[in-house]
Amino acid sequence: MRLLPGLNWVIGTGAFIALIFPPLVGALSDRARFALGRRRPFLIVGVVVNCLALLGMAYFPRAGDMASFTLYIVAFLFVEFGNNVATAPYSAMIPDRVPEEQRGAASGWMGLMTMLGTVGGVAVAGALTGPSTILLYWLIIGILLAAMAITVFAVKEEPVSVTKPFVFRQFLRSLWISPKGYPDFAWVFLTRLLVMMGIYTVQEFLQYYLKDVIQVFAVLGNVLTAEPEGAVAVLILALMAGAILSTLTAGVLSDQVGRKRMIYLSGALMSLVAAVFILTQSFTIALLMGLVFGLGYGAYMSVDWALACDVLPSADHFAKDMGIWHIATVFPQVIAVPIAGPLLDNFQRVGKASGYLNLGYVVIFIIAIMYFALGTYFVSRIKRAR
Repeated sequence: MRLLPGLNWVIGTGAFIALIFPPLVGALSDRARFALGRRRPFLIVGVVVNCLALLGMAYFPRAGDMASFTLYIVAFLFVEFGNNVATAPYSAMIPDRVPEEQRGAASGWMGLMTMLGTVGGVAVAGALTGPSTILLYWLIIGILLAAMAITVFAVKEEPVSVTKPFVFRQFLRSLWISPKGYPDFAWVFLTRLLVMMGIYTVQEFLQYYLKDVIQVFAVLGNVLTAEPEGAVAVLILALMAGAILSTLTAGVLSDQVGRKRMIYLSGALMSLVAAVFILTQSFTIALLMGLVFGLGYGAYMSVDWALACDVLPSADHFAKDMGIWHIATVFPQVIAVPIAGPLLDNFQRVGKASGYLNLGYVVIFIIAIMYFALGTYFVSRIKRAR
C-alpha cells in the first residue's frame, strides 16, 4: 500500500508521455531530412531506447526496497518514451506510402497483425512469466528488433528535398484542431475520442460486471471458471476472436463500399452489446456478446485508421497529425474510468437502497451506448470520405 501513490504517479507520467510525445516527435519527423528518410530514423531510435529500457526492467535488482522499485519504474517510463518516439512516425507510413484506394486494406492488415500480436503476446507472456521472465524480455527485444529491421530495409521512403523548419511556437498552435480550418479531421478526432470512451467504459468494468451481475460462469451447464478474473480472460478471448475475424475484412470492404458504412456497422454492434449487458445475467449470452463486440471493435480499429489517413490536413505534417489523432485513443484511457467509476459506485448504492441491485451497471452501460451512438453519428459530418 505504501507504493500506491508512486504507482499513481507512474500511471500519470506514462499517460503524459503518451499524450505529448507522438505529436511532438511526429512534427520533428515531418521536417526531418535524413538519408534514411523522415520516418525510419525515429523508428530506430524509439526501438533502441525501448530495448535498452527492457533490459533494465529485466536485470535491475529486485530487492523489494524503494531504490529497486524506482529503477524499475524509470526503465518502464523509458519503455513508454521509446514506444511513443516511434509511434507517430511509424503511423505516418501508411498515408505516406499507400494509395488512398488501398488504405482500407493496408490498415486492415495492420489491425489484423495488431490483434494477432496481442493474442500471441498474452499467450507467450502467460507461458513464460515466472522462472522464465528474463527470457520473456529477451523475446520481446528480439521481436522488436526484427520488426524494426523489416521496416527499415523493406519500406522505402520517398525522398524529401524541401521541408519547413521546426518552430516550437507554431507547433503548439498547430495542436489545436480547428473545426473551422480542418472540419473533417476535427470530426474524426471527436468521433474517435467518443467511441474509445465507450470502449474503455465497457472494457474496464467487465470484471466487476461479471462478479456482481453474472456471478455464475457457466456455458450450457458447464462451469468454466469460479473466478471473475478467469471469466474476463474467457470473454477477452471471445472478443479477440471476433476482432481477428473482422479487422482485415472490414478494412478491405471499406475500400469498396466506403469507410462510413463500416463504422456505422461497428458502432451499432458495440452499442448492441452494451444494451444486452443491461438485460442479461447469462454468461453464455455475455460470451456471445464478447464475440459480437470483438467484431465491431476489430472493424472500427482498422477502418477508423484508414478514415483518419483519408482526411489528414496536409502531407507536410502527416506524422504530427497522426500523433494528434493518437491522443483520441490515449486520453479516454485516462478519463473514462474516473468518469464512470464514481457513477457506478453512487448508483449501485442508490440501487441497493431501492432494491435494484444492478442500477450502477445500467447507468454506465447507457453512458457507453451514448458514447458509441454519438461517435458513430458524427461520422456522417465528415465530407471528404465516403
